[in-house]
Amino acid sequence: MVPSEMPALPAALIARIERWPIAGAFTISRGAKTEAVVVVAEISRGGFTGRGECTPYGRYGETPEATLAAILTMQDRFAAGLDHRTLQALMPAGAARNALDCALLDLEAKTAGLRVWDLLKRPTPRACTTAYTISLGTPDAMAAATAKAAYRPLLKIKLGSDDDAARIKAVRKAAPESELVVDANEAWTPDNLERHLAACEAAGVTLVEQPLPAGHDAALATVRRPMAVCADESAHDLASIAGLRGRYDAVNIKLDKAGGLTEALAMADAAQALGLEIMVGCMVATSLSMAPAMLIAQQARFVDLDGPLLLARDRDGGLRYDESTVYPPDAAFWG
Repeated sequence: MVPSEMPALPAALIARIERWPIAGAFTISRGAKTEAVVVVAEISRGGFTGRGECTPYGRYGETPEATLAAILTMQDRFAAGLDHRTLQALMPAGAARNALDCALLDLEAKTAGLRVWDLLKRPTPRACTTAYTISLGTPDAMAAATAKAAYRPLLKIKLGSDDDAARIKAVRKAAPESELVVDANEAWTPDNLERHLAACEAAGVTLVEQPLPAGHDAALATVRRPMAVCADESAHDLASIAGLRGRYDAVNIKLDKAGGLTEALAMADAAQALGLEIMVGCMVATSLSMAPAMLIAQQARFVDLDGPLLLARDRDGGLRYDESTVYPPDAAFWG
């Protein structure tokens, strides 16, 4: 049974804020945190329950409380039989719609007796190698953290200040065999851009993520880009993809930005049509956030779904991680 054929039975929607401790602290250029604060939506209909999780992103003015409130405003719509396609026109891209879209897809797959990728006519997901993130710190601190993770094949290095050349040099020395991608989180400037790109080139970095602030990244069109430069904050939803040409070589697709798996899949298709490489990213969150993103990972050159690895503990029944290999979700967990 396809979603359009499903009976519009009454649905019940509940949502809540959850807090998951991080193992240590997670630091980027915008600050540090010791817990992941997520919002979970659950939609029940016909004896089935679908779940979705989102992480409100302060960069876009989101808070857990406002996200929870936005989700709960949709209760009457779900009681009337809303599906994931109709949801796209009713809410803007962002964390709240992500939780609801993923919950609806989980529910629709369970109701139809299908895996969600079959429901959406997408390839069956396979296991992928995920990046492992090294938080921003002093060069010595980052080198020490990198040395402990140097056995991992792909490392994502958080940067974000004028002395990042020393950081990336120290990291490369600590992990001579790992593939490196770096994420400046909008913290570089046109004045230090070429110097930092040169340092990354010298260290054999494969990809640099969002070096300049979104909306102030015109310099990327005129400098030599010795490795792929990936848009993150400059790529929010499907409408933003076309504007990346000439400045970026890749796009980081995150479900919380896109407003759910439905929009994220459309973004991935549009980006590939323009010749852009795909990166699938995440916030620090549980496996319930990562599970839908595994469908985007099938189109991705770079997979960054290490959120649960950074937590003190993950959600019961979550994704299986074998070192840096992450496996698709079991049917009982999501999708």
